[in-house]
Amino acid sequence: MEPSPVLYTQTDLIRYFLRLGTVGFGGPPALVSAMHRDLVIERQWISEEDYREGIALAQLAPGPLAAQLAIYLGYVHHGVVGATLAGLAFVLPSFLMVLGVSWTYVRFNGLPWMQAIFYGIGAAVIGIIAIGTYKLTLKTVSTDALGWILFTVSALATAIVEQELVWLVFLSGGIYWFIKTKGHIRTEAGNSYAPFLLQVLSLPFDSMLWKLAFFFMKAGAFVFGSGLAIVPFLYGGVVKEYGWLSEQEFLDAVAVAMITPGPVVITVAFIGYLVAGFSGACIAALATFLPCYLFTVLPAPYFKRWGKHPSVKAIVDGITIAAVGAIAGAVVVLARRQLVDLPAILIALSTLWLLYRYKKLSELYLIGGAAILGLMLRYIT
Repeated sequence: MEPSPVLYTQTDLIRYFLRLGTVGFGGPPALVSAMHRDLVIERQWISEEDYREGIALAQLAPGPLAAQLAIYLGYVHHGVVGATLAGLAFVLPSFLMVLGVSWTYVRFNGLPWMQAIFYGIGAAVIGIIAIGTYKLTLKTVSTDALGWILFTVSALATAIVEQELVWLVFLSGGIYWFIKTKGHIRTEAGNSYAPFLLQVLSLPFDSMLWKLAFFFMKAGAFVFGSGLAIVPFLYGGVVKEYGWLSEQEFLDAVAVAMITPGPVVITVAFIGYLVAGFSGACIAALATFLPCYLFTVLPAPYFKRWGKHPSVKAIVDGITIAAVGAIAGAVVVLARRQLVDLPAILIALSTLWLLYRYKKLSELYLIGGAAILGLMLRYIT
């Protein structure tokens, strides 16, 4: 069968991810849903199968989910160069924004208005990610009864324990493979997976930048799940273990990640800036994203080569369903934390209704309106 023609260039790819990195609010659930809507459904640059493989690989490998998916989708038709450009284009806008916020934060000794803006934006984001997750769920699970069971279990587990259970994602892939293929294994694919290991060399230099590099490389290499999953790891390190930030500074760092577009994990740049200035921000961001880049690009050829085999495809489908369930559960967790009063609930519900009612409505307008509402409510109350 002839491969389908590539409908876009590397330049188109860079433009898209620059835009998504600039206006893509809502963290992993919203960004993952946006890539599916834009690249699979509307533009049809990426096939549904390639998208599912990307989601599965992003779930299996440690690191931020949305960034890894962007890297993989860049790899699909344009190889390592496409993966590199897509990853850079996706991360760079939010990195530059966080640098600007970091400078302002340090210059004016904190951002008292940040909490007001975050209040409004955070509530609107819940509506944005809820509608995106709803659409992604319908497309991924469809009418598959087994898929709905696995989705529901994953969503409930994530909502209850408030973290993504990696073992449940693996188990879902195994169950789906066993039931759909009756345990049949394609033996010709058995010897095609080359093991790889990312080794972190010991750092002999006792300087803050090397300490930052080592710590954030661990964060990028050993934390599974979405960008939100890295927050507890960062808290334990930068606040509890090393004392680099105070409790309030860390909360402000998380707020910065949520009020800026792009991957949530970009909060590492804010933390690095507070600890060691511009150099610290660059080191923290590079050390965090480098492992996830390698963990995506290195196994990508094997996913591309064997992802279409029935056994591998069943495992990928099961993992994807569980991943979408975990995203849905994460929406519940975020809603519980963000929607703390009636105005916040009304903002979220209004956002949800507007996006459902008006399909072409730009999320950027809703984010801007919610930010203004947050400031107004702060000063009124």
